Amino acid sequence: MSVLTGPYVSPILLLVLSNVFMTFAWYGHLKHGSKPLTVVVLVAWGIAFFEYCLAVPANRIGHQVYSAAELKTMQEVITLVVFAAFSVLWLGEKLTMNHAVGFAFIALGAWFIFRGPLGSWG
Repeated sequence: MSVLTGPYVSPILLLVLSNVFMTFAWYGHLKHGSKPLTVVVLVAWGIAFFEYCLAVPANRIGHQVYSAAELKTMQEVITLVVFAAFSVLWLGEKLTMNHAVGFAFIALGAWFIFRGPLGSWG
């Protein structure tokens, strides 16, 4: 089995691709604000279909080796990275120090999720 198709790496690659689709579905239309909202919703829904076709297998495959909390955390961190690149490259927006600080706090939260249990509540 190739490293790229194994349960450790393939969920990450699939989640990156799914987030690219979902980011375009949710935010791609902002560059074209004159389009009718009904058209935008239908196009976004069509794009989101492909996101689901990637995200669902990513989670199914990834759950062989990652917990649901780890998969969700991965997805959120990937979403931020993809969105940051998208907002700069597609929308032409600037990232500020506030964004960097906020992303750093989220990364710290992700570190705690993957670090292992500090204890349990249940």
